Amino acid sequence: MSGIDDYMLPCLNKTLFGVECPGCGMQRSVSLIAQGNFKGAFYMYPAIFTLIIMIVFLALHIKFKFKNGHTILLLLFILNIMIIIVSYILKFI
Repeated sequence: MSGIDDYMLPCLNKTLFGVECPGCGMQRSVSLIAQGNFKGAFYMYPAIFTLIIMIVFLALHIKFKFKNGHTILLLLFILNIMIIIVSYILKFI
């Protein structure tokens, strides 16, 4: 791979300890989305789409102050944490 992949930051945890962190794959996943490879992006980092939804909703909530926006954001946050933890554990199985 070349192009934007040449400028990605290395994972400090993986560099120092040789073990991937729960965020490993996120940069490459965003790169795959930019290239239109949505399936590859999901396989690279399963939480990417729910994170994008959460970030977009957060931006909209800041702008428009939705009535139950804080509750929805909390649920999205919990969902993302669960996806990240489960996918991180599955990397080692």
